[in-house]
Amino acid sequence: MHTPAERAQWANSIHGIEKKQFPYMLAITNLLLHDIDEPNILHDNSLMKAVLDYTEKDCFDKILMNPPYGGSEKPSIQSHFPDDLADSETADLFMSVIMYRLKKEGRAAVVLPDGFLFGTDNTKTNIKKKLLSEFDLHTIIRLPGSVFSPYTSITTNLLFFNRTHPTKGIWFYRLDMPEGYKHFSKTKPMKPEHFQPVREWWDNRQEIEEEGSPKAKYYAIEEIIKGGCNLDLCGFPHEEEEILEPLELIGKYQEKRASLNAEIDHVLEKIKGILDKKQKTQGI
Repeated sequence: MHTPAERAQWANSIHGIEKKQFPYMLAITNLLLHDIDEPNILHDNSLMKAVLDYTEKDCFDKILMNPPYGGSEKPSIQSHFPDDLADSETADLFMSVIMYRLKKEGRAAVVLPDGFLFGTDNTKTNIKKKLLSEFDLHTIIRLPGSVFSPYTSITTNLLFFNRTHPTKGIWFYRLDMPEGYKHFSKTKPMKPEHFQPVREWWDNRQEIEEEGSPKAKYYAIEEIIKGGCNLDLCGFPHEEEEILEPLELIGKYQEKRASLNAEIDHVLEKIKGILDKKQKTQGI
């Protein structure tokens, strides 16, 4: 049994915000089951506050997040962000929130989709430039596909960064699908032991090459900047065609369409802004 003092200390150390009712209830229940009697979890929307209004007291020493991705936010939400960081894509907005809410010397680990790594539109590039210039993005773990199946089939990555100094270089490591697996599923989920290769590599980092392509490699910041801040490195060189169940196939299509719609909305908003500005100028 843990003492009341220990429980109180944990309760004051863990904070969270969840927008949707069901995950909010799950988070509260999970913490109650782990002896945190008064969980500091708010039923709220993290994107509702202007990021420039955050002060040091609103920041945290450690941030762990798997933000929603593939969704789209309204212009009223985007107005809470500086113009160069405003976007309709939820993952991009949450990435900005994380940067504004991480304390000096703080550490963060974030799950992000491939689209963030290779995205070249102005907003994604600006977010990545801010991340690289103000934070130490020291490691990116490329995860195998279907890690979050059946909830999403979008390929994801783990980004580890500290608010200590600008990025000098980034280590990339590709975690391959474990032997005997073609993909993960509800009945065959990813297990802690599948992540063991990352743990073994983490404390003894070396570059690794397999079948003529890098599996683990260090890239200096000069290379990253020269490549236009493209972080899509050490990816999976060979992808086998995967035949999905009809419902999974439809779900995958819907996720990709949602992500594309978010990108289209972002471009249309920019075009509308240009046309509005031109119309006002002509009116003058």
